[in-house]
Amino acid sequence: MKTYFCAAALILGTTLSAGAFANNVVSPAMGGFSGPVNAIGTVKAVLDAGMFSDDQPVSLTGYIAQSLGGEIYTFQDDTGVINIEIDHDKWFGQQVTPKTKVAILGEIDKEFNYTTIDVDSIRIIQ
Repeated sequence: MKTYFCAAALILGTTLSAGAFANNVVSPAMGGFSGPVNAIGTVKAVLDAGMFSDDQPVSLTGYIAQSLGGEIYTFQDDTGVINIEIDHDKWFGQQVTPKTKVAILGEIDKEFNYTTIDVDSIRIIQ
């Protein structure tokens, strides 16, 4: 009988104390730095960057000229052309054509014999 009352008290105490924590839901803060970024700004500068430029940030404005299949695209600005990789979840429903001016943020992905840009975000420029 004692174990029955102890078990009931334990269950009741746990249930009542859980309600106190139910309203203390912490939502993550959505924010971050807003200001200038030290990033490479042209395709030519990306292609001319040295062999130690892997993962260096880039901020480019130009056009996505064509799809090469999958998540690989050709990007061009006034200084040159480079392949970029845009994951499907980075599009956020945006529709882009070769005549749509876009701004991309990402990092240089430098391999032994080629250089691409791994895009973190894409934004249409009006």
